[in-house]
Amino acid sequence: MKLSLFVKWILLITLFIGLAGCTQPKAKQTPKNIIVFISDGCGYNHVKAAGLFEFGADGKQVYQQFPVRYAMSTFPVDGIGYDPQKAWADFGYVLQKPTDSAASATALSSGIKTKNGILGMDSIFTPVENIVERAEKAGKATGVVTTVPFNHATPAGFVAHNKSRGNYREIAHEMIFQSGVDVIMGAGHPQFDEDGKPLDKPNFKYISEEDWKTLVAGKAGNDADGDGSVDYWKFIEKADDFRDLVWGKTPKRVFGLAEVASTLQENRSGDAMADAFTVPFIENVPTLKQMMLAAINVLDEDKDGFFLMVEGGAVDWASHANRPGRLIEEEMDFNKAVRAAVQWVEQNSSWDETLIIVTGDHETGYLTGPGANPQAKAGQSLSVDQIWTPLVNNGKGKMPGMEFHTRGHTNSLIPFFAKGVGSELFDKETDGTDPVRGAYIDNSDVGKVLKSLWE
Repeated sequence: MKLSLFVKWILLITLFIGLAGCTQPKAKQTPKNIIVFISDGCGYNHVKAAGLFEFGADGKQVYQQFPVRYAMSTFPVDGIGYDPQKAWADFGYVLQKPTDSAASATALSSGIKTKNGILGMDSIFTPVENIVERAEKAGKATGVVTTVPFNHATPAGFVAHNKSRGNYREIAHEMIFQSGVDVIMGAGHPQFDEDGKPLDKPNFKYISEEDWKTLVAGKAGNDADGDGSVDYWKFIEKADDFRDLVWGKTPKRVFGLAEVASTLQENRSGDAMADAFTVPFIENVPTLKQMMLAAINVLDEDKDGFFLMVEGGAVDWASHANRPGRLIEEEMDFNKAVRAAVQWVEQNSSWDETLIIVTGDHETGYLTGPGANPQAKAGQSLSVDQIWTPLVNNGKGKMPGMEFHTRGHTNSLIPFFAKGVGSELFDKETDGTDPVRGAYIDNSDVGKVLKSLWE
């Protein structure tokens, strides 16, 4: 049977359309929500120390089961970079020109490396767009939560643009009166001391007296969503106020300042070198988990989704002070927040619409097991474990054997974990292979991938 010319044309057109459909690439899947967890100062041994104390074993944290797992380099723009061979040949190599939290937060949030001390700007002080600003352009809600001052380097690096991380009052003013952020929570209360007790005289280190009075009066704000009207901050400070926000109806915009000077718990009085959980905790402040859940409850009212950065900031403070017990307390508090976020995704969202990242910004303290040998050189008939000795597992609920080798930062690789839609993009960003840690990415790769997801 002969086909008419018309039918032949119809068949050819159908064939071409089918072939075109087969060759078209799949549309890029983008997350509705992104939650980035940063344990400030946390390296591989910090994670391990908390695991040994909590579980009596390493590898039990929920994020250690995430499908995307890499090491991550953290050096600043004018650092020495990272050479895997040198890092494991010379104990002192990673002490050279490490990043600080400002430079690393800028890289993580924007994909741009900068010099230490600079926030949200490149090395010649040109402001760079961060993931929070990219999210806001996409119509999403945004927030930052931390266990240290709300405008410290890491949260500020995701929101502000300033030549110096030390300009706290300038940074606070930008975050409160100029940014489009919907949730800010942390420490840095001018009216309370390190134990959460009222001061006789306020300390306006982190926020100016004028801005403070405006904030408390409910008159602080700006047009955060671009609708032409001012979006005022709902100010909260009581621990119960944070807890009450975890469920139910929420304000549109929340500024939460815990009733404590600089850290939720790490800087409290008592024996700072005591074993973990032996010194009583401050009772009138929330936990990181509670603040994070409250923040999510505010942000997820936005039908377009949200971005949230959650920082366990005092892991770094404990490591700077070489306090093993408080390091474990802070890392465990951080881990509880991550577990709660994973539970939130699985009960209220899904991994098809939410991306969670868990990492740090740099390693602090150069943490090893007891008896590390800083003078030895690899290859002198010594293994890596004989030079960089492993932590000693003394069992669940007992302090592991560990020691510090600096009160500053290091250039060591730190862990990176990701799960959810878009996490596969990090597989394309590996910069090399470390003989101990395996494949690694760079902190600037994180910022680049995040921003690409919401182009």
